[in-house]
Amino acid sequence: MFTNEEREAIYKVIFTRRDVRTFSPNKVPKEAVDRILEAAHYAPSVGFMQPWNFILVESIDTKKRLAWAADKERRALAIHYEEDDRATKFLNLKVEGIKEAPLTICVTCDSSRGGSHVLGRNSIPETDIMSTACAIQNMWLAACAEGLAMGWVSFYKKSDIRDILKIPFHIDPVALISIGYTDVYPKAPILETEKWEKRQNLKKLIFSDKWGE
Repeated sequence: MFTNEEREAIYKVIFTRRDVRTFSPNKVPKEAVDRILEAAHYAPSVGFMQPWNFILVESIDTKKRLAWAADKERRALAIHYEEDDRATKFLNLKVEGIKEAPLTICVTCDSSRGGSHVLGRNSIPETDIMSTACAIQNMWLAACAEGLAMGWVSFYKKSDIRDILKIPFHIDPVALISIGYTDVYPKAPILETEKWEKRQNLKKLIFSDKWGE
């Protein structure tokens, strides 16, 4: 059981957590990184397959190459918003802070871990990615609790990331996670603040017994 204070702290972290893109150069203490990674490793995984690995990137040159891969894809994606005149607005959005953040972690998923039969994955193969996403969410909550900012970068071609980080072809680079301190911790999601999208009404997303009811 949790005390009222402990329960409130958990919800505070959940509701405070933000996807951050602006970082200060201050180094993240190794002890904090270790706690964040341990929190990730304690995430639930289907069939207890634990498909994740973590590549810690602090090299300036490597971070520059990762930022290049993200920017290349960002410019390619802008084309999709030209028809509704949102391309310029999209390009002005800050979608990554890889070069600024002192640490970037590539979180990967190994679908071969556990062999050809993993309890629960035979029916739904995507559960390996789902399990990795649970680890990333744990990282995010732990980083927030540590007073750190974290940004999930998802603008890149996986082939570029595999080449830069020498990742085997069968390993899926699921996310680039930037972690560091920030002077700009948003009170609301960036895309909501920029009026790109708004949070949907939860009541409209809940059905009873069957879809649409």
